[in-house]
Amino acid sequence: MSVSVDVAWKSLNKHHEELCGDKVELLKTVTSNIAILADGMGSGVKANILATLTSKILRTMFLNGSPIEDAVETIANTLPVCKEREVAYSTFSVLQIFHNGDAYLVEFDNPSCVFIRDGKIVDIPFEKRIIEGKEIREYRFHVQLNDCFVLMSDGVIYAGVGELLNFGWTWDSMAEYTLKCTKDTLSAKRLAAMLSKACDDLYMQKPGDDTTVCVTRVIDRKVLRIFTGPPESKDDDKRLMADFMSGEGKRAVCGGTSANIAARYLDKPIETELNYSNPDVPPTATIEGLDLVTEGVLTLSRTLQLLKQYLSDDVDMDFFLALDEDNGASRLAKLIIEDCTDLYLFVGKAMNMAHQNPNLPFDLSIRMNLVEQIKDAAQKMNKNVILKYY
Repeated sequence: MSVSVDVAWKSLNKHHEELCGDKVELLKTVTSNIAILADGMGSGVKANILATLTSKILRTMFLNGSPIEDAVETIANTLPVCKEREVAYSTFSVLQIFHNGDAYLVEFDNPSCVFIRDGKIVDIPFEKRIIEGKEIREYRFHVQLNDCFVLMSDGVIYAGVGELLNFGWTWDSMAEYTLKCTKDTLSAKRLAAMLSKACDDLYMQKPGDDTTVCVTRVIDRKVLRIFTGPPESKDDDKRLMADFMSGEGKRAVCGGTSANIAARYLDKPIETELNYSNPDVPPTATIEGLDLVTEGVLTLSRTLQLLKQYLSDDVDMDFFLALDEDNGASRLAKLIIEDCTDLYLFVGKAMNMAHQNPNLPFDLSIRMNLVEQIKDAAQKMNKNVILKYY
């Protein structure tokens, strides 16, 4: 079996600092996915430089297949030495998951990775090694479906020190909270946002240290099929629907004409849902055999807005509240973001006759443009996308 992973991270800057002293690098190689989290000593510009240098060195050396000994030696010899503490200091964690399920984790002075399997916090056996005078923890293991890993900087377990808690959020309490959150979430990004918000709340929105979580989840392959727009030739209606309905996965239809084509092909009635929560998004409908039926261009446009927001750096829990709303755009965006690894887009190229007037001649080009942008957004989320025109 080939392993798929969902990876996301979120950082909080130390209060009053413009730059974060933590740095995350996510890489994809031909054989693996790699997450690197480096934490530079102190905060601000100096910490940011130390963490950036460390993460870039690790990235380059891992991509070139260098052993960890070489990477640590290079870091030790490259980083500037702090005059006050007389150490060249940046801690790091690196998690590499190969497509065949083998995994490698190495940690230097960062809090231990939280590892959750089968609804439990699990300890992974590790070996201690001394490289260039530094104690390194190395883990080698095999991943399973639904495994979850959280790498973190030490700002996470110091959250709340001197404010809400005497000694901060311990590793154990952080792990327990992570376990609880994994049961309520599907995506790595939602889990990262929840954990980051918990830290921010413990710091009372004034983080005493740079605070970063990096979440990796081992996920199953999930297919989503979206059909929008009637084919150029009516003769192709059946061919498109046969392609759309074949194979595994969830199915969404966007657009009134498209819904009518689907209803005729499936020989099922369209039932419009009148209880919709957002007046800016047209109501959805139901057709037996399909997972979602929505209006066309307006819904796709709002869906694209949500996808772009998800790809930005400032995703927080308010975004996920919007994603959980019961309207066509939120439901479609949520399917793409959290319930899909492979996206198939079936797009008809006929002009919509309802829009054939001098003021709205470009319904087709608008829809095609939206579809292309949705494809691009999904690819940026590392989804496999196949787009077929009819």
